[in-house]
Amino acid sequence: MVRQDPVQRSKAIQRKTGKTFHLATRVLPERVRHATYVLYAFFRVADEVVDAEDTAEPAVQRERLEQLRAEALGDRETDDPVLSAFAELREEYDIDAEDVNVFVDAMLSDIDKSRYETYEELEAYMDGSAAAVGRMMTDIMQTPDAEKARPHATKLGEAFQMSNFLRDVREDIVDRDRIYLPQETLRNHGVTEEQLLSFRCDDGFRAAMREEMRRTESLYREGVRGIQYLPDDCQFAVLLSAVLYADHHREIRRRNYDVLSVTPSISTTRKLALLAKTRLHWAFKRDPEAVFRTVSAVPYPAESDDHTHREHGHSGVARSLTPSLFGGRLSDWVRSFTRGE
Repeated sequence: MVRQDPVQRSKAIQRKTGKTFHLATRVLPERVRHATYVLYAFFRVADEVVDAEDTAEPAVQRERLEQLRAEALGDRETDDPVLSAFAELREEYDIDAEDVNVFVDAMLSDIDKSRYETYEELEAYMDGSAAAVGRMMTDIMQTPDAEKARPHATKLGEAFQMSNFLRDVREDIVDRDRIYLPQETLRNHGVTEEQLLSFRCDDGFRAAMREEMRRTESLYREGVRGIQYLPDDCQFAVLLSAVLYADHHREIRRRNYDVLSVTPSISTTRKLALLAKTRLHWAFKRDPEAVFRTVSAVPYPAESDDHTHREHGHSGVARSLTPSLFGGRLSDWVRSFTRGE
């Protein structure tokens, strides 16, 4: 059992730096929720080492990450409560040391590498920075059919990361001088680095964004198919995470793919509406893939490019349930999130 003091500190870190993930974490069962706070805080501690490039030399960053690796694996004593809690967590849930290693390796690569030639190169980076996170989550959920769940968790982790990259093109350039969109994709559409650095959005950039969004949405479809293999009490939270992260694509489309002028964001009101809508559909059809297909911004191949029917419409069953659910327990449940309960 993870000690409460590190859990509370980890929860505060997640609430401040990962608001979308924090909302989804709060609907996890308590047996998983506390461990997830610690897991996320560990990721943030490592990420902050990499993002400290203005205040620390690369050699210092590398040394700190190697120290963090040893502390996380229990090979070295630590006085950091988050790292201590993570080391206990890794032992308790038998988290694969290889997933910890590939995660730290990805953070190390961020120190020196800021451009990715091909998607395959970016995918190798994401195996540590995102896919390993998904695999660790299957461990702390104590997934009975882990072998079936893990490949899908890998794809869903990559999808979440790609949505962040697509949303944060401007922020990554301004704050970190990094471009995560594959150089090959940009070149194929006539997009130059000079254009990105001057934040000029044109038809070529929009085409590059569309290509990478289609690739990312394929990852979502593949990842969501594996939610069925997770424990019953964890499926809704992972489904909600997918709905929330994928909604950045709706916002990007609404802005006609211009993520260079401003970084798109999803309002708290919008997140809570998606929470309620997803919960509504989950109440009468506990099929993760079917609910995601109905609620999310991700199109499926047989559907038209017009997503309006899914953005605003409900099935007949959903319409019949809406008055009773929103008039009672569901509305109370959603309001509790706005109060931080």
